Amino acid sequence: MLRDMDEFGIIATYFAPLAGEGAFGLKDDAALLPARIGQDLVITTDTVTEGVDFFSFDPSADIARKALRVNLSDLAAKGAGPAHYLLNLSLPHTIAPDWLAGFANGLAMDQKEYGISLLGGDTGATDGPLSISVTAFGFVPQGKMIRRDGAQVGDAVYVTGTIGDSGGGLAIFKREKHSLSDADRDALIACYRVPQPPVAFAEKLRGVAHASVDVSDGLIADLGHIASVSGVRILVDGEKVPLSPPLRALWKDAALSRAVTAGDDYQIAFTAPPGLAGPFVQIGRVEKGEGVSLTLGGAEVALPKAGYRHF
Repeated sequence: MLRDMDEFGIIATYFAPLAGEGAFGLKDDAALLPARIGQDLVITTDTVTEGVDFFSFDPSADIARKALRVNLSDLAAKGAGPAHYLLNLSLPHTIAPDWLAGFANGLAMDQKEYGISLLGGDTGATDGPLSISVTAFGFVPQGKMIRRDGAQVGDAVYVTGTIGDSGGGLAIFKREKHSLSDADRDALIACYRVPQPPVAFAEKLRGVAHASVDVSDGLIADLGHIASVSGVRILVDGEKVPLSPPLRALWKDAALSRAVTAGDDYQIAFTAPPGLAGPFVQIGRVEKGEGVSLTLGGAEVALPKAGYRHF
């Protein structure tokens, strides 16, 4: 249990092996991040909390990877390649060494996959739920970061991956009735536990996108951020929104309306000139006006909400 462990022992045992260049083995009060000539530093941060973003029974390696990947999704949507991260942990007293070992192993797996390293952070105990905060650092060629405010009238709207799978996995965890095969059930659960952000797509995104956002709170809600700051209206064609077969099997006729508002997809939605081809699909267009509308068969679809709300 955590009461039997020392903060500095935890750091030395589980996290110092993850430290990269400039972290000084996590033995100093700060890290040193050298400047990269011709590059801008992009910084993002996210917190995941037990009972909100993951469950206590989830494997600790999966929790670690989710905490990291939700930040890598933000970097990718800006066109930035990931480089480093800071990790802040608020650990309940019930946390055991085996849990920490699995958590550190999950981080190690993603560090290897994405070529990133730990710079430092903070570790403390809490009487509340487990909370994990990651601040990620990435680099983008100078002046090339993709913002939300660049959408242009006449742009097409694109999205990577499929939408709603993570929401489907969450619904299963919340004991929503279903008749899925074991394989389909496990596929949706996997999407909820360990997102698959299109990190490698960031470089190509820089060459085409006018505006971009990662889909974290729901496709409609996040496109709404682009529409608002760009001063445009976005129309989404529901027939073109990519939905996976397992999700269609789970939610049937309600699959579209639930998928576009579910959140936790960590894919990238962006606007760019029409007619592009790549690891994405065109799902709509940008017009004069304001807001976001979802249509199906030419008729607007009424949605009870745009996406997940934190408050």
